[in-house]
Amino acid sequence: MTATPAQPGNFDYGDPQLFVNRDLSVLEFNRRVLTQALDPSVPLLERLRFLTISSTNLDEFFEVRAASHREAAIHGASQLTLDGRTPEETLAAIAEVAEVLVHDQYKALNKVILPALAEEGIHLVRRSQWNPSQQEWILDHFRNQVLPVLTPMGLDPAHPFPRILNKSLNFVVIVEGEDAFGRDAGIAIVQVPRALPRVLRIPGSEPGTGMHLTMLSSVIHAHVGELFPGMTVKGCHQFRVTRNGDLWVDEEEVENLLQALRGELPERQFADAVRLELATDCPDELAQFLLQRFDLTEAELYRVDGPVNLHRLSALLDMVDRPDLKYPPFMPHIPKGVGPDDCIFATLRAGDILLHHPYESFGPVVEFLRKSSEDPDVLAIKQTLYRTGADSPIVAALMTAARAGKQVTAVIELRARFDEARNIGLATQLQEVGASVVYGIVGYKTHAKMMMIVRREQGKLRRYCHLGTGNYHVGTARAYTDISYLTSRPELGEDVHQVFLELTGLGEEQALNRILQSPFTLQKSMLDHIRAEANAAQAGQPARVVAKMNALTEATVIQALYLASQMGVQIDLIIRGACCLRPGVKGLSENIRVRSVLGRFLEHSRLFWFYAGGNDILFASSADWMSRNLKRRVETCFPIEDKQLRDRLTQEDLFNYLGEDVQVWKMQSDGTYIRNGQGQEPPLSHPQDRLLDKLCGSLHREDEPGLPGQV
Repeated sequence: MTATPAQPGNFDYGDPQLFVNRDLSVLEFNRRVLTQALDPSVPLLERLRFLTISSTNLDEFFEVRAASHREAAIHGASQLTLDGRTPEETLAAIAEVAEVLVHDQYKALNKVILPALAEEGIHLVRRSQWNPSQQEWILDHFRNQVLPVLTPMGLDPAHPFPRILNKSLNFVVIVEGEDAFGRDAGIAIVQVPRALPRVLRIPGSEPGTGMHLTMLSSVIHAHVGELFPGMTVKGCHQFRVTRNGDLWVDEEEVENLLQALRGELPERQFADAVRLELATDCPDELAQFLLQRFDLTEAELYRVDGPVNLHRLSALLDMVDRPDLKYPPFMPHIPKGVGPDDCIFATLRAGDILLHHPYESFGPVVEFLRKSSEDPDVLAIKQTLYRTGADSPIVAALMTAARAGKQVTAVIELRARFDEARNIGLATQLQEVGASVVYGIVGYKTHAKMMMIVRREQGKLRRYCHLGTGNYHVGTARAYTDISYLTSRPELGEDVHQVFLELTGLGEEQALNRILQSPFTLQKSMLDHIRAEANAAQAGQPARVVAKMNALTEATVIQALYLASQMGVQIDLIIRGACCLRPGVKGLSENIRVRSVLGRFLEHSRLFWFYAGGNDILFASSADWMSRNLKRRVETCFPIEDKQLRDRLTQEDLFNYLGEDVQVWKMQSDGTYIRNGQGQEPPLSHPQDRLLDKLCGSLHREDEPGLPGQV
């Protein structure tokens, strides 16, 4: 790690060629997710899950990223991306890459996943493959469970083209003949209600033939003629339209953000179209008809060889009871001192607690809040809520506390994309039981993960805090890797208190003791730490940065890393998703290595480690190194100062990920990724498996190496 003194090269750090396009980097991540679906070492039903995740990710990409570029292009915006592209150029690049990705998704489904499922006795049967008994059951099901809720819309001057819901299943049908009113038939639209299950299990299979399922789209397609009695159906083709997912509300003008958003939510389902998905066999003239109706171009049309919404196939994961085709179950560990029978307040008075999710349970965080809600010595509870999930025990505990007369303050981010409706409901519930609910700061999303408990002890008030890298969502806490930090340190309690004062009241920015905060001190502090490593390297001293995050897109941070690399700082970046930095460029970033790790769990924690002359510094954060996180959100970044906890977290969640492991993808300077260790014998291990082994005692193998040391 000893640095070689160096001088910065002659680079223009604003040169667009020094940056990878953010949107293409996101699509590259979705390519890596799709590759998981093709990996025979991944259990089969989990491979199906990865396929559906890649599809869902792409949906959101079009709703958010592609939609924003499309809107910019329509309004003539001149702002360029980091890599120097106009909105039109970005859209063209997106279309080129996404078309290949969509093609490969359906190829994976039809050529790999479905045949593999069939070999396991799980048959997704196309309508051309139904046997007579299956046809009989399907016809009966259609007539009794589907037909009554379908409403075909024949298009004529009295029946204009209907409003099509975002991402809903629809059919465009060509009909010939003359109807009861003497009208000549033509084109009809059939919209499928979302309440109907998209995957159906066909009962009565012969013993030993396995499970037989079919898609609702196949059922409707086979019997669509019954919607047009006496007419001739000449063509039937499924389609789906994706719309802009943004909600626009002028926060400076509205008096009540909750009411304004509640009014806007229904219209999002009918916002401007950004993508049309259409069956491959649909005639070109019909495709052009639909493109015109949705004001889309040929580049925004995606032909699909299968169901237009692959996400719907995730229903199979619950329908198929085959544990052998899924990841083996594990029991999250509950550390000593934070179990249901422990006094967590006494535990925290003795020292800080760090929980590494999902290997360690999120239950202690929920239990901490639940006990606080019932504890007569607890006077106040303050918490931020970004995403919580339906029927959240977190919200239930806050409501219990409010009913008990405690001062409950909830900072609810109503603008959490695609969770707006749920968060509006949570805000209403909490207000009804007497909690104080605020929506953060106008113009800044509140993305910080904080909870503060104020308790009276021996006549004095003491603060207990939880700070995290992930949301207060018990579901994702079992699927995402995140960090929970529980403490009663007075200086951290004072910091959390000050941040809550900023979120709920008015006042000037106050200096904090330990916590770094966006949009005030976080970016500057990160840049200062990177520059300190650069200065050390320039002086010939050891220097290193290791950082883990979901995305790296902020230009000034990237520029600081480039400069540090040129000075000789060794930099390892573990970035799950988008990365706009180009590693390994001669003279610029030769000392920077970027890797993305995929696996059973979604890597979600954000950690920033600096060598600091041997007195290493470690921060955990709710923020990625992105412009939005550093400049337009309220975020927290907190130091792990307890040496034992810091060393443990550094090993588990940073250096554990730097080995030559399976499912490690190494980024190249052109923005592409190369997967490490594919097909190697003996098989490489996975950092997540090592953590399951260490923290849960699950998946233990005698030949499995322990966690690697600091290299």
